[in-house]
Amino acid sequence: MSRTLDLETWSDAGIPLLRNPREFVGALHARHLPAPGTAIVAVLDPLHRVVGSASFAPRADSSDGWQYRNAILAHLRRVVPHDLRRAVPSRTAVLLLCRAGEPGWTPQDGAWMWGLRDAAGLHGLRCGSYITLTPQGWQVLGDGRHGRNPHAGSWTDGSPPANVATLPDRSSDSRHWARRSAPPLRRAAGR
Repeated sequence: MSRTLDLETWSDAGIPLLRNPREFVGALHARHLPAPGTAIVAVLDPLHRVVGSASFAPRADSSDGWQYRNAILAHLRRVVPHDLRRAVPSRTAVLLLCRAGEPGWTPQDGAWMWGLRDAAGLHGLRCGSYITLTPQGWQVLGDGRHGRNPHAGSWTDGSPPANVATLPDRSSDSRHWARRSAPPLRRAAGR
């Protein structure tokens, strides 16, 4: 069984477009500061506002859409209740994957797309955009919109830290937190 989608199938699936992808990617990046190897799942309400998001690091040996689906679904369950009782989905699940390598579609992206589509349906949500964040910038696969910033290395000035304990302490930097005046979002910690 093939648990992957090619870019043409994804493009033809009628995925709802993000209203302002540059602003959305920037806000999600500022909230989660993803390093390469991090996925972020976010849920948008009918007005395209983020109502919940979670960042997580998938297993390194994982490359099957089934495993990606299970990881996405587990994090969706932590941040928003399901919408399975609705006749028509009103909220949308979006996935951002921060990865190394070249921009453009890869077979691993196809597995992530399959996982997002399946997890969204199982949680009663519409399947939304799939975004990659690479060293060259961000891109919404399937609709051609892209930008240079943020990119996969913009979360830090130096090389990626070995673990979370080596991230810079932001508790004393009130200016950093003052920039985020948006209402707080529900967030689940990744494993």
